[in-house]
Amino acid sequence: MLYFERGSVDGKLGLEQLREGLTTALAKLGPRKRVLVIPPDFTRFHSHAGILTKLAYDHYGPALTDVLPALGTHTSMTPPQIAEMFAGVPADLFRAHNWRTGITTVGEVPADFVKQVSGGAVDFAWPAQLANLIWTGKHDLILSVGQVVPHEVIGMANYNKNIFVGTGGADGINKSHFVGAAYGMERMMGRADTPVRRMLNYASDHFTKHLPIVYVHSVVGRDETGKLAVRGLYVGDDLSVFTQAAALSLKVNFEMLDEPLKKAVVYLDPSEFKSTWLGNKSVYRTRMAIADGGELVVLAPGLKEFGEDAQIDELIRKYGYIGTPRVMDALKKNDDLRQNLSAAAHLIHGSSEGRFSITYCPGHVSRQEIESVNFRYADLKQMTQRYDPAKLKDGWNTMPDGEKSFYISNPALGLWAYRGRFQD
Repeated sequence: MLYFERGSVDGKLGLEQLREGLTTALAKLGPRKRVLVIPPDFTRFHSHAGILTKLAYDHYGPALTDVLPALGTHTSMTPPQIAEMFAGVPADLFRAHNWRTGITTVGEVPADFVKQVSGGAVDFAWPAQLANLIWTGKHDLILSVGQVVPHEVIGMANYNKNIFVGTGGADGINKSHFVGAAYGMERMMGRADTPVRRMLNYASDHFTKHLPIVYVHSVVGRDETGKLAVRGLYVGDDLSVFTQAAALSLKVNFEMLDEPLKKAVVYLDPSEFKSTWLGNKSVYRTRMAIADGGELVVLAPGLKEFGEDAQIDELIRKYGYIGTPRVMDALKKNDDLRQNLSAAAHLIHGSSEGRFSITYCPGHVSRQEIESVNFRYADLKQMTQRYDPAKLKDGWNTMPDGEKSFYISNPALGLWAYRGRFQD
């Protein structure tokens, strides 16, 4: 059921409009005594989930007992990050999700179903896992808050992904990521109905229907001045809340180009992107737009590591972004990669498959390290002088020497594709 829906391509929902929308929806649910909010972590700062969480706290007060950021495999939020993203929400309400030990397996999606929806790409069963706090916390309302936006693993982010992946366990996250990679992310990105989404929907329908989960979805884009604007807000407890938001997100966040990009330049905000695990959104979200033989330049002043997790960081350093055939071959020969399928999926996602070059310009990682994982290296200072984020505008730019480049100030906000490459 949809409790609130408002959105349009050119709409702008400010603080009071968000408050009005969320309050209208929550009022329909009636009084609650024990409320859990599950927002994204700091890597989704621009989702406005921090503001929506504060509005939920304003509405429920002491009845809001827990806030569990959906970390997935990311590192836990720091106190300064919590204070910045969730200003006004008491710090003692926040709980840290442990994706390795703090989870419950609530059911299993059968192997034959996974094989069917993935077109035979994989044939293993998928464990539906979620945080212990969700399963045993005895909350009478669980608010899952987040942004619907194109996504490389599942097609469109959010809805039950926030539960089963954002607060999931190692096995569930690993296998869901690998299903997406094996099926092919270019067949999924920008689509609401994908193999991974069908797996999660199966889990919702069979294992968690008794949980009082209500989804709060934002759709965020840029206005005519380049500033962030909330284009839509959708609150509901079934699939319709996601499909409505996804339909608007496709119009807001998906840019279809008439010609492929020979040179794309992506800037990674240092407060948000400190690893290639996250920073490779620059690769995922632009790959369908870049020309054969083209170049992706990634300005990454905050880059200091490859993985958000020490084990994954080690695997990325060991194998590198070597392309699908070599990753699949390494899987057959190496237990460490087989036991961490999300890392294997990430190595596939982060490779251009030799079709275009990827040049990283890191703030805190050496040339040797960058080249060891199969990327090109360029000096950040020199490349920033040429491609100055303070001067470039999102979209096409012409450099003083006549070079045309396509600039993206935040790859997490959208998806770009060349019309001739996008697979309908």
